[in-house]
Amino acid sequence: VQLQASGGGLVQAGGSLRLSCAASGGTFTIKAFGWFRQSPGNAREQVAAIRSDSGPNYEDSVKGRFTISRDNTKNTAYLQMDSLKLEDTAVYYCFARYSNYTGYHTAWGQGTLVTVSS
Repeated sequence: VQLQASGGGLVQAGGSLRLSCAASGGTFTIKAFGWFRQSPGNAREQVAAIRSDSGPNYEDSVKGRFTISRDNTKNTAYLQMDSLKLEDTAVYYCFARYSNYTGYHTAWGQGTLVTVSS
């Protein structure tokens, strides 16, 4: 499975961006989608995730501002980011936990840079 991430960019504080993460390649079942982010000097942190058998969960600092969703017909997840803050600036990495005939695996998308300016 390959993940194609898109949607990053430059936005002013208070603005919005939407990230997308599309999975493709072979026969698979997505169990969970999510995003991590990493900014310079900081550890990678999970921002949001959504599982097939449960609702979304969010890192505390983004609750109420970010919304994760998925379109199962397109094997695609979205991260709607509103009320962006300077501290949201980071490289965002999407991931997908999936299963196929060989078992369970995790795929990663390429990093997407989100820059929030004042």
